Parts: sequence; C-alpha cells; structure tokens
Amino acid sequence: MKKLDLPPPHPRSLCVGSQQSRRRKKRRVSLRKILMMSIETLWNNKLRTGLTMLGVVIGIASVIMITAVGQGVQKSTALQIEALGTNVMAVMAGAARTGGISQGAGSASTLTWEDSQAIATQVPAAKLVSAYLARPQIQVVRGNLNIATLLVGTDLNFPKIRNIQPQAGLFFSQGDLDAGRPVAFIGSKVRDELFSTDKSAIGADLRIKGKHYTVVGVAESKGLSAGQDLDDVIYIPFTNMSSQIVGNNALTGVAINGFWLEAIDADQLNSAQFQVTNILRLRHGIKTSGIDDFQIINFVDIMSAFNNVMGSLTLMVGAIAGISLVVGGIGIANIMLVSVMERTREIGIRKAVGATSGSILSQFLTEAIIISIVGGAIGVGLGIALAYIAALVFKFPFVIPLWSIGAGFGLSLIVGVLAGGIPARNAAKLNPISALRSD
Repeated sequence: MKKLDLPPPHPRSLCVGSQQSRRRKKRRVSLRKILMMSIETLWNNKLRTGLTMLGVVIGIASVIMITAVGQGVQKSTALQIEALGTNVMAVMAGAARTGGISQGAGSASTLTWEDSQAIATQVPAAKLVSAYLARPQIQVVRGNLNIATLLVGTDLNFPKIRNIQPQAGLFFSQGDLDAGRPVAFIGSKVRDELFSTDKSAIGADLRIKGKHYTVVGVAESKGLSAGQDLDDVIYIPFTNMSSQIVGNNALTGVAINGFWLEAIDADQLNSAQFQVTNILRLRHGIKTSGIDDFQIINFVDIMSAFNNVMGSLTLMVGAIAGISLVVGGIGIANIMLVSVMERTREIGIRKAVGATSGSILSQFLTEAIIISIVGGAIGVGLGIALAYIAALVFKFPFVIPLWSIGAGFGLSLIVGVLAGGIPARNAAKLNPISALRSD
C-alpha cells in the first residue's frame, strides 16, 4: 500500500487549538451568576428550602428572645432596687413560730423603737433611720365602702428613705407624730377604691378598726416592688399605730417590725451593716456563738447576687437554645447532601461543558449560606417580636442587646458555612463521566 505523505499541521492551528482548550478549561462562572443560580434553585424547591431553614429560625429566635427577656428582667429588678435606694438597707425583727412554722421576718417582737433610736445616734455611717409597724389586710371603711389594705405606722424619715412623694396634700407632720393624732396618708390605689378624686379624699374621714382617721394626703403611684403593691397602703403616725392599733406588746420599750436605714453613701452601706449588727447584738445580749434575733437585707448585695444568677441562667438557657442551631445545621447538611445526590446528573453535565470544580463548590456552598442568612434574619425578627410580646405580657422593660443581633447573624453564617461545606465539597469532587451515567 502506498503511504500518503500528509503535510504537517500548520503551527498556527496548533496554537489556536491549544489556546481554545486552555480557555475552555479556565472557564469560570461569575459570582453574580452563581448567586442567581443558587437563588433560582432554592426558589424552585420552596418547601424543602423552608423546612431546611426552620431549624436556624428557631435557634436564632430562641437566642434573641431569651437574651432579651433576661436583660429585661435584670433591668426591671435594678429599677425596683434603685427606687428603694442604692444606699438603703432594711433591718427586720426575727420570725415568730406557730406550731413549728415560721411566720416570716418581722413577726416576732425582737426589735424596739429604742433600738432604732440607738442605731440612729450610734452608727456613724447612718444618714437616716425610720422605724415602722405594719399590719396587712386591715379593714378600712368609708361610708358603705369597705377594703382590706396594708397599714403602716412610721415617722417622717420614712417617705425620705423610701422616696414617697405626695400627689395631693401632705405627709403627716412632726406635730401629728408627737401627739399621736389620727391622721392618714393614703396610697393611690386606696384613693381609687374609696374616693373619686384627690380633692374629695383630702380631709375625708376613714374608719380603721372602728377608729376615725382624717386623710391628709395622697401618695404618687409607685407600682409593684418585689411583689408588693406600694400603692395599696395607708400610712399613719407611728405613735398612733403603736397605742391605738397594735399596742405596746414588747417586754421593754415599744415593739416594731423593723426599721429602714439610709447610709451616707452606697460605699458605706456595708460598714453601716457591720455597725448595726454589732450594736443590736450588744443591746440584745447575744453571745459570740449566738444567733441573731433580727435580719438585715442589703439591697445592693441582693442586686449583685440577682445579676449573677440571672447572668448564669441566661447563659445556660442560651446555650440550650444554641442546640437548636446545631440541629438546624445538621438539617442543612442533610438536605444539601440529598440535593447533591438528586442533582448528580446536572453536575456531570455542567462539568462536561466546562464548569470547574470551584464553581460547583461555590454554588452549593452559596445555597447553604443563603439558607442560613435568610433563616437568621427571620429568626432575629421573630425573636424581637416574641421578646416584645413577653415584655408587654409580663410588664418588664423591652431590651434588645445589639450584640445578640450581631451574634445571631454571625452564628447563622457560621452554621451555613460549616453545614454546607462537606456537601459542596462532595459535589465538586464528582467525576463527570460517573455523574452522567447516574439515573
């Protein structure tokens, strides 16, 4: 057979072919196109996409809501304690026991008026001291109206320490206290239940345990504090309360339920507490190993302890809520792995026409990140809405820390990257020939 002598290929044609091959191998999809393809794929599978991002939505919403509720409760408690005063403490008598059951602090006659006066004169850190006698659920009558309220007998330092301001009229005077006159300064809730206006209340007559009292003033509304309604109360002179309502039932002196102490400043509150403890133990003859027959409540310490507890609880519950994010991430990874299996042939075709492994990896990773970011945004909105509803229902300040929103978006992005990484890598490593042969 005769051998044909073919001319060698033109060098330029080889060069052009090799350039076209290189251009085909280097063909890359733009980021914008990858983003559009990812959105289109997710939109075409709306149900699957929605179910996938549900775990992220629940996780982020839980973190936002729990953080907001914790911050709101902390702020509410701080405001209540600040209303009492950051340099204030309460000293209460010991607890009486009936049938082996404690009746609560202040129920025993272990503190006297003389104790409070000794504290006022002997404690250098004390600015003001106010003794009080209190009786809950005392019947008060005006005409044909009858209510049960808290009756408190105290002195003129009490409204200064407890920040009680008159809305109408005045608090009773020193002359009323010295003479033990039957006058009453009433809370706004008592006014609302017994009178129509402040004007009709001033100078009106009340009957408390059958005795007549004249209303001299109405207090500004204070709301709730530590579960107690500060507006559902009547204040009368301590001397009248002791002689006419309670009676002098202490073995020596005039019995009191306790007294309030305002320190010169917050820094001296602990010093005042130490001094009060030593003076009362000496006055009551309590030995070194003996147990105090009184109780001291330092509101600054309570606030600090409460903040520590709430911080720990918020962190713990937030960590539990974070488990939802982990579950959401597992859901994303699972759905993306299924998506890779369903779209194997599509991946093979794309690779056969020149799509790079990097573009395949980018698309699947972008789909996972979109699911996480959109889910995170919905979760943040839902968490804020739930926190607002909780604040309205339970009546505490609505507080949304900005860091919690940033953390929510950050966590959702991390979840998307981590959960979508393995499925995207598997998709990018598929052999195009094997992928095309799959059903």
